[in-house]
Amino acid sequence: MDTNLLLNHLVTAVLVINEELELLYVNAATEQLFGVGSSRLTEQSLPEYYQLLGVEPQVLKAAIRDGQGLSINTVPLVTIDGQQHTVDVTLTPLENEQNLALIELRQVDQQRRIHQQLTQDAQQQAAQYLVRNLAHEIKNPLGGLRGAAQLLSRELKEPELNEFTDLIIEQADRLRSLVDRLLGPQKPTQHSLYNIHEVIQKVVKLVNVTLPANILLTQDYDPSIPDIEMDPDQLQQAILNIVQNAIQALEPVGGNIRLKTRTQHQITIGTKRHKLVLMLSVIDDGPGIAPELMDTLFYPMVTGREQGSGLGLSIAHNFARLHGGRIECDSTVGHTEFTITLPINS
Repeated sequence: MDTNLLLNHLVTAVLVINEELELLYVNAATEQLFGVGSSRLTEQSLPEYYQLLGVEPQVLKAAIRDGQGLSINTVPLVTIDGQQHTVDVTLTPLENEQNLALIELRQVDQQRRIHQQLTQDAQQQAAQYLVRNLAHEIKNPLGGLRGAAQLLSRELKEPELNEFTDLIIEQADRLRSLVDRLLGPQKPTQHSLYNIHEVIQKVVKLVNVTLPANILLTQDYDPSIPDIEMDPDQLQQAILNIVQNAIQALEPVGGNIRLKTRTQHQITIGTKRHKLVLMLSVIDDGPGIAPELMDTLFYPMVTGREQGSGLGLSIAHNFARLHGGRIECDSTVGHTEFTITLPINS
């Protein structure tokens, strides 16, 4: 059996190094963790990567020279692209191989992320269940109210009074539309193979029609991403909702929005592990999201804007869920990133 194939299926990042800290081998999980390809990682001595890892090079060199194992827990790791992780580091000298060692990096922040996602999904579903029940309770009397207003308008002798019944009907229709959006689809629709970039470009065309002059929208695509099973209308709506949120956050002062697509290997969504996933990110350099909103960001009716309905992100979350995916947000002042992760069946 091919050893490389086995190692590339591991969740744990595996590296083989010598006493000079030259990388002789890395598996796919290592490439993903550091954000650097294996050819670049192994072509030179890279002590700077170990400093990014938060471990002094001398500590690793001494352990390899003395043939001693080494284990360090909760080590901070900052990757080249600025991503922050927490890992457990294990160094094991290789028997019969002088001055060579195997390093394992196990992400412990991933377990926290999985737990957080499962908790968030459970809370989201509970909130949606409550809202759906409330919406059904509203919908029934709303239909009666609208019907009564129509009957009343026919009986009125003075035409100018129809203005008031028209207002009742108009507001009843508006509330019914809001209730329909709250209910939304709860089961997966028919999915077919589509190119995600075609879906994103439709969003770009829609947005560019009304995009303020002080906001720049750019695309950063990975053209090698294969077609994936999807409902293109649902994903288009999910992406559009997130982009519109970014535009609204930037409108007062202007800024930049970047649409980025990448693939990642061996990613867990919920409790299921996927060999390959699509990572679709909407990144803006606006003021960021208030910390008190972060835990409930994807709940229905939660918004940080006075005129907001609080449905856009909830709908995006639901559409990602219906595709077997997830949506996450990382936000600080000057950098807000929404990421939709979708499985690729390759």
